[in-house]
Amino acid sequence: MEGIYLERRIDRYLASWKKDVNRKPLIVRGPRQVGKTESILHFAKAAYGNIVYINFVEEPKYKKITEDGYRAGDIIRNISRMDPSKRFEPGETLLFFDEVQEYPEISTSLKFFKLDNRFDVICSGSLLGIHYKRIESNSVGYKTDYTMFSMDFEEFLWANGYGQKNTEEMLYHMLVQKPFNETAMSVYGRLFLDYCILGGMPAVVREYIVRGTFEGTLDIQRQLLEDYREDIRKYAEGMDQTRILNVFEQIPVQLAKDNKKFQISKVAKGARLKDYRGCIEWLKDAGIIYICYCLNFPELPLRGNYDDTKYKIYFFDTGLFVAMLDEEAQEDLRANKNLNVYKGALYENIVGEALVKGGYDLYYYKREDSTLEEDFFVRTQRDLLPVEVKATRGTAKSLRTLIQSDKYPDIRRGIKFTAGNIGYSDSIFTFPYFCGFLLKEYIKQSW
Repeated sequence: MEGIYLERRIDRYLASWKKDVNRKPLIVRGPRQVGKTESILHFAKAAYGNIVYINFVEEPKYKKITEDGYRAGDIIRNISRMDPSKRFEPGETLLFFDEVQEYPEISTSLKFFKLDNRFDVICSGSLLGIHYKRIESNSVGYKTDYTMFSMDFEEFLWANGYGQKNTEEMLYHMLVQKPFNETAMSVYGRLFLDYCILGGMPAVVREYIVRGTFEGTLDIQRQLLEDYREDIRKYAEGMDQTRILNVFEQIPVQLAKDNKKFQISKVAKGARLKDYRGCIEWLKDAGIIYICYCLNFPELPLRGNYDDTKYKIYFFDTGLFVAMLDEEAQEDLRANKNLNVYKGALYENIVGEALVKGGYDLYYYKREDSTLEEDFFVRTQRDLLPVEVKATRGTAKSLRTLIQSDKYPDIRRGIKFTAGNIGYSDSIFTFPYFCGFLLKEYIKQSW
């Protein structure tokens, strides 16, 4: 099973990074086990004659390589001393420092490797966000950053044998407002539901591809969740680990409610926002959750126009969110494809996830004096675009109000994601859920 490489979006990025003659050392960030190490090594084997791979978790002795300072020559000399078999050929060697969350100090060397310019350097690690202020201050101006996520739906399609042609065809349907035929709706709809259940963690997707069934996937997901809990216990220095774990466990519970706003008071008896704010930030910086803030008013600009005490929390991978549900929901979902009470939460989470992977920040709006509520907002060059996620085929009353009312001059059109086909009515563009990963490209080409 290890032999199957799943094509990833980062593959193209790494290839273009290598072609850039002025490339800087690269830092690849992202949650644990989203495929960072595998993708970087896959690229490196094809692009370099020599790979010097150092993993600070597996071989902590390499933390001593900076004992003589952070200059490239000093570090290379110390690596060679510790392992004479490692070869350093200028222009043909990649130094890959992995699990750098264990040794963020190595980032100080990036400036010197860039100035030295004989060797390419990539750093990677999970939970880098929580150490990032230190890394940033040590290497500012001498590095490039790339954030890696779990697989999006397009990458899931690649894993299932679908290619660029399928993506282009889906985008074409969106751009010209051409409904999909029954076969396409059935095939993409079935694959998307599988993706909702599995999520995009490579180990889970690989198991599904190899077996052709869901067998074994839930066990892998539960082990991944346990690994995340262990990371919280290990890396949450000086903070209340129990509080962070409480927030972590509460996400699916609170998302399943009609009022999806995350309520600290429900996390534990007597819980107060001021005690938990740092815990939520920790999970966000670790890449485990996405925070969707409530806008003060639906207008541009979005940044700075929100209430940081009102927010919804989404899980970074919908498949792991599903794996946290109760046993009965698990069985119903996997055996009968019945989403039950979690339907709204699941689709909202997966659209939120697709927006973040597309480069958007998350915002919602709920008016205090009415039932008006909108799931997400994105912006075009000129307009504010509300995005509604409908778990049922009901009317999008709030969306229509936002478009038609004079109170919201920045809003003229809206997007709705449903289980149904492509459509357009009353300035609302409707798309199937499975088109969510294409929203940014669609907006770019049509608006």
